[in-house]
Amino acid sequence: MDHARAAISNLFSGEPTSYTRFSIARQTDGDNSHVEMNLAADEEEGGEIGRPEHLHASMPPPRRNGKNLCFVIMAAALLLLIGFLIGYLSYRGRMQRVNRCLDGSGNCEMTPTASYYSDDGMEEEEVPGPRILYWPVLRKMLSSKLSTARLEANLRQRESKTSFEAGKAEDEGTAGHIHDQFTSFRLDDVWNDEHYVRLQDKGSSRNQVFIIEDSQEELESPDAYVAYSKSGTVTGKPVYVNYGLKEDFQKIRNLGVSMNGAIIIFRAGKITLAEKVANARKEGAVGVLMYPGPSNDRKADSYVPFAHAHLGTGDPFTPGFPSFNHTQFPPVESSGLPQIPVQTISREAAARLFGKMDGDKCLEEWRADIMGCKVTVSSGSKMTVKLTVNNVMVDRKILNIFGVIKGFEEPDRYVVLGAQRDSWGPGAAKAGVGTAILLELAHVISDMVKNDDYKPRRSIIFASWSAGEYGAVGATEWLEGYSTTLHAKAFTYINLDTAVLGSTDIKISASPLLYSLLETTMKRVKDPADDLRYLDSRAGPDWIKKVVPLDLDNAAFPFLAYSGIPVVSFGFYDENDEYAFLGTTEDTLANLKRKTVNLYPLMRTAAEVAGQIALRMTHDHELFLDLDRYSDELLSFQEKLWHFNGNVKELGLTLNWLYFARGDFQRAADALRRDIENSDTENRIVRRALNDRMMKVEYDFLSPYLSPKDAPFRHIFFGRGSHTLKSLLENLEQLAANKTSVDVNELKEQMALVTWTIKGAANALVGDIWNTDNEI
Repeated sequence: MDHARAAISNLFSGEPTSYTRFSIARQTDGDNSHVEMNLAADEEEGGEIGRPEHLHASMPPPRRNGKNLCFVIMAAALLLLIGFLIGYLSYRGRMQRVNRCLDGSGNCEMTPTASYYSDDGMEEEEVPGPRILYWPVLRKMLSSKLSTARLEANLRQRESKTSFEAGKAEDEGTAGHIHDQFTSFRLDDVWNDEHYVRLQDKGSSRNQVFIIEDSQEELESPDAYVAYSKSGTVTGKPVYVNYGLKEDFQKIRNLGVSMNGAIIIFRAGKITLAEKVANARKEGAVGVLMYPGPSNDRKADSYVPFAHAHLGTGDPFTPGFPSFNHTQFPPVESSGLPQIPVQTISREAAARLFGKMDGDKCLEEWRADIMGCKVTVSSGSKMTVKLTVNNVMVDRKILNIFGVIKGFEEPDRYVVLGAQRDSWGPGAAKAGVGTAILLELAHVISDMVKNDDYKPRRSIIFASWSAGEYGAVGATEWLEGYSTTLHAKAFTYINLDTAVLGSTDIKISASPLLYSLLETTMKRVKDPADDLRYLDSRAGPDWIKKVVPLDLDNAAFPFLAYSGIPVVSFGFYDENDEYAFLGTTEDTLANLKRKTVNLYPLMRTAAEVAGQIALRMTHDHELFLDLDRYSDELLSFQEKLWHFNGNVKELGLTLNWLYFARGDFQRAADALRRDIENSDTENRIVRRALNDRMMKVEYDFLSPYLSPKDAPFRHIFFGRGSHTLKSLLENLEQLAANKTSVDVNELKEQMALVTWTIKGAANALVGDIWNTDNEI
């Protein structure tokens, strides 16, 4: 010990002493330039505290030279360096643990930690935390608790019923059952939302389709009907237009066939019936018939599906507004109502109709679907088709049922899992599978919270929608009713509808923000057909190229295109043999089981995918939203525009400003990613601010220059209207084909809407106004 003391003393003064404590006292004569150093000796054992027995009262002042100062500076620098290295290594270790959490490759603490900065900036006292549940443990816990037996029991609830029409007794009875189930699961809160909506029902007599030649012959009188069709009787010559796509209509025009006053025939697929009808109206058609696509099950040829023809979602008589109380406001018609009679027919009826037509055969690429396909009748033929629709409007009360598991750290941020409850027929595939999965996930996740110490950071809402068959009415009315808050609080919607329609292929619709999370999830969920491989091997490496765009009949569509909330819809189907009973009275459990192999294991796998996504989004510090995916989407779109630079330049315009906006978004996304990487993820205030910037990205792609009432689907990637990237690209293609066919002012407006929406998204991503990139 004496040697150590001597070494330290030599370091500072060069003289061997036994002093270990020192104090610097100001000279009493006021001379600040001279100080006296008094050193206190170590206290001996048994000595009085603070009063050492061996105290040198004074010592000669040290020699005043630069050597002592140099040693002091060197020692201070050494201490600072050591402190910095200790702090850096501690921080680096914590960040490595966090990174292992984010990629799921290792264990890390992902429950609310004991020490955070409080709202006033002061650090709170550390307290013992709950049992730590690392992500791999949580993932395995979910998988072990999911039960095919419970899924089967939930699905069999619909087995003896023939219909669950929205607002009727069976629908309300199912709503009450789901409410009771949520309550029995001990969810933190369970509640109903009532909406008063205007729907359409079939009339007292069936709709009819006739063939008129020398006499009138009934083609079909189906029990099914198309909701929101115009009622009445129309007559016209039949014209077949394949899927009813814009390019299909162009091919008919090229053949010189007039569609004005005609009754247009479509086959199902590619786009929704509502979109087909809207295209037909533009051509002057007076009515529409649609038949189902092909099926390997020949019995399906005689079935007629139900459908709706509203080009939109929600109650078409309160467009843009919630239907909480229909007595307060007079009904206002949506511009998406068809205004012409529309009816679905069977494949058998379509084949007989084609057999009566004596015109030219269909184009080669249109013939594979049905035998004897004809475009129309000959010029000398007197044959016409008469369509009579007897639908009636009805006002009904519908119920949406909700349950919630509240987050322990951020209860005002939530992920929503939803499923349609109603169906025109038994709806085993249409509504039964999704509802069964919804109940199972509510049961399992609640059990994990109540009995296994899982503490989700954010809330999980379970939602059962009504009137989904009429165009996501229940879901849309909820979004419209809480539009001012939902986009800032709900950061993901997981759609469970039609999760199993087959066995062989995977069908995915999703926001690009969730691609990476979905890919990670598929790598951790086993394939129900082969326990030795995972779902990613079935999906394939290029699965993103196969992502199916959301359509108006998907309940996730209004969440994404209207509210700007990231969505994902995952399920199984057979690409080359679609489920032919969807939407018909034959959508029964027996037919679904006959169509699919291992129905209940498939349902369990779909539940595990949805459950993992929900848990991961409420478990991790950082929201698993991949901003780079939208950067890639914008770059891909820019590459498509390059081909039209010359055409645009001829009009005295330029696409450069749009390219600059795309670059601004890329830089903003990179900057946010750097902010996340360099931030302290243990600080909940910083983390919440960064997460909020990420979750707003989807919302910022809703064009702020349009009215939600007039253009409800404002998303420039997934919306509907001239403001979308798709519409701009179509206009540029038309410009390249025929310069005079394009309205230049409309093109200018399209370019401005797209450019400034992307620029606005980039600015919002940056965060603070002084950090924005003003290159544009």
